[in-house]
Amino acid sequence: MRVLHLSLKDFRNYASAEVPLVRGPNLFVGRNGQGKTNLVESLGYLSTLGSHRVSSDAAMIRQGTDSAIIRARLESNGRELLAEVQINRSSANRAQVNRGAIKPRELPRYCSTVLFAPEDLALVRGEPSGRRRFVDELLTTLSPRFAGVLADYDRVLRQRNTLLKSARASGLRSGSLGTLDIWDERLVALGSEILVARDRLADELAPEVARAYALVAGEDHDARLSTVSSIRGTSAASLDDDAPGPEAPVAPIPPEQVPEAFRAALERVRSSELDRGLTLVGPHRDDLLLVLNGLPARGYASHGESWSFALALKLASASSIRAQSSTGDPVIVLDDVFAELDAGRRERLADAVADYEQVLITAAVEEDVPDRLAAHVVRIVKGTVVEAEPEAAPEAAPEAAPEAAPEVAPEEQA
Repeated sequence: MRVLHLSLKDFRNYASAEVPLVRGPNLFVGRNGQGKTNLVESLGYLSTLGSHRVSSDAAMIRQGTDSAIIRARLESNGRELLAEVQINRSSANRAQVNRGAIKPRELPRYCSTVLFAPEDLALVRGEPSGRRRFVDELLTTLSPRFAGVLADYDRVLRQRNTLLKSARASGLRSGSLGTLDIWDERLVALGSEILVARDRLADELAPEVARAYALVAGEDHDARLSTVSSIRGTSAASLDDDAPGPEAPVAPIPPEQVPEAFRAALERVRSSELDRGLTLVGPHRDDLLLVLNGLPARGYASHGESWSFALALKLASASSIRAQSSTGDPVIVLDDVFAELDAGRRERLADAVADYEQVLITAAVEEDVPDRLAAHVVRIVKGTVVEAEPEAAPEAAPEAAPEAAPEVAPEEQA
């Protein structure tokens, strides 16, 4: 897929913006703080309903306004469509496709992007939560129904934690909590589906990560990944969410044995859960183990190796989407990446993304980007597109952004 035209209203530092985009590479150039990243962040929001920079939607609404609108005209498999979302400060967000109201959570099935930014170094060096989010977002991109499974699991987890906290406060023990068994079964059913899907995805990604790492780094290092599950006999005392996982891969549990292993793990930590008022095992406590040359990348990889590993994860995810998604190629977004790479890695990264249908790049210094990725340049100054070099036959811009999206029925709101 590709983006034909991007329109913004009151998004970040843009009062309004109309940006035509072309097939192949598109380079956004401007000094730091001008709004380059804001443009690609808006497209990332359409595909993930989140930002790679902040956790709150409100931060993306221009100061002094009540809502922001992102509108993109997309082309996928020869078909054009208009996808848009209105991000509201004090009410539910609204979304439309071809002017028809949809639930915001349905947007990612129409828009697919793979974004790499400096923040993604945390995939290697950061906490498990970031790696879980990376895996789950990719699973949702490949199978949109998976978003519902994750949402249902989170809802059951909150209910179960509420019950555990209540039991801790009142001094009840497990034998007095018949309703806990009911929540356990729902947790096991949903959690097992997540665990099996993550293991399967890790198996699919592993060879692609190894290939992508060698391509980016230019060296034949042994880059591996595997899942780390809290139900595999781990003691409750070691299950702090930010604790590092094991330093060597552990064989996954066969899919048909996962539910029983999950039940056994819950039984094993039941006493500790009642003491802490918290669910201590399950997908929300798991991790993705990244290994480079036999050592865990977190803690052992150099800065350059960590960058290469993070890039390899994103390139592998793009390859997986290309092979499995009905939308075809995702839009590749490289946000302020080339400044961090030496000349050799810049050229190798350009080789890695050259055959994708569309690539969006941001850079403060145009010379940092290989010439072959700078065919179409959009210059940004203080939240204004001051110069864009369109195709020979410019594509028509979409209709101007309305002041507000049409009313959406309550059941269609986020």
